[in-house]
Amino acid sequence: MFTNLSRIIVIDDDVNYHEAYQNYFESFLEYSLMGIYRTVKEALDNYDEARPDIIFSEVELPDVSGIEGIQLLRKKDQEVKIIMLSTIKDFDMVKKAFKKSANGYLSKPVNERTLYNALDSIKSNGSTMSNDIVSQIISKFQGKSYSLFSERENQVVEYLSQGATYKTIAEKLFVTASAVNFHIQNIYLKLNVNSKSEALRKLQEMEFSRALI
Repeated sequence: MFTNLSRIIVIDDDVNYHEAYQNYFESFLEYSLMGIYRTVKEALDNYDEARPDIIFSEVELPDVSGIEGIQLLRKKDQEVKIIMLSTIKDFDMVKKAFKKSANGYLSKPVNERTLYNALDSIKSNGSTMSNDIVSQIISKFQGKSYSLFSERENQVVEYLSQGATYKTIAEKLFVTASAVNFHIQNIYLKLNVNSKSEALRKLQEMEFSRALI
């Protein structure tokens, strides 16, 4: 769907942000801002002209909310990527947005770097989320076990998620470092990954999927 220059629209009824959006996109060579609208209706009325690849939409909008607007926008284009913007970081709101098929959720206010990184993430991974929201989701599942792992492996996973080193995990579990390494290699095998960073990313994806159930 994407061409070399991706077309973007923003739906945000807070005009105080409009100038900032315009300034940000002036410095983005790969992205073109096609319009800023205050309501979903305005965006729909101008949709055929703007033909966006990616839409940023505020959650709280007059008339039709940003989340309810997702389905209306997808009637225009099933493939368009939609990223929600909001000062609301409530987990239930985030969950509702993704259940409605949002591709991302960013906490406001967003700065130039956050916006650019979100766009790049959408193009490469198909989704994006603010770090504070990711942390909130993960925290809801800390201490919960995975059926994929043994009891000991779940303990190791818990400490890995907290950023503990192999040595610290060994001390916490009263085992040798080689034993910890053995469990970690089994975890990598079950997750089909080759490194700690890949394992943590895969675990985050699993936790997020469980959060949406």
